[in-house]
Amino acid sequence: MDVKTGFFYLFALVMLFAAFRVVTARNPVHAVLYLMLTFSQAAGIWLLLKAEFLAIVLVLVYLGAVMVLFLFVVMMLDIHIDTLRQGFWRHFPLALAMGALISLEMAVVLFGGFRAGDAPVVPETVTNAAGQVVQYSNSQELGSILYTQYLYPIEIAAVILLVAMITAIGLTLRERKDTKKIDPADQVRVRARDRMEVVKLAATQAPVAVPAVEVVAEEPKK
Repeated sequence: MDVKTGFFYLFALVMLFAAFRVVTARNPVHAVLYLMLTFSQAAGIWLLLKAEFLAIVLVLVYLGAVMVLFLFVVMMLDIHIDTLRQGFWRHFPLALAMGALISLEMAVVLFGGFRAGDAPVVPETVTNAAGQVVQYSNSQELGSILYTQYLYPIEIAAVILLVAMITAIGLTLRERKDTKKIDPADQVRVRARDRMEVVKLAATQAPVAVPAVEVVAEEPKK
């Protein structure tokens, strides 16, 4: 067994263990951390398959943005773990059957793909238009294809994401009536008579009579 195969089995075993712990971890924060470990091992397998672009995207997009956001959200939410696990054993047979079905389908697809033929050979060097031998980079080739043949779909996707981001910001900053926001300009222009008004109200009940108190004058001392 060569070094590449050894690293593949190492990454695969760690990824399977981390994926299993994502499902079985009792603490949601630990589950998110195990999911981040799963993505990192998958990126290592992509690197072994010489798919550097997919590995970099997996690390930058998922580990660097999405999973960190998930981690902060899970840490800020007040999640009652006991309440979430109340119906676990009731739905466990259905979940087990669905997991077995998905595993069987994945095994059929993967083993069928392994028997189809050998893995595609990635060239180490290519010849450019000038006839020079240069180092091959699938990331560069993928980038050139995306921004030449698929330029308009990339721009449309970017515009859709920009509109979604602006819409989310607009919905967050909209004027709401239930907020207790105070305008400093209104505070500066405020006047005392606008804030407080003295109102004379009629008595609602008769005044209570106060008993008279006799006052005894003291004789002056000689």
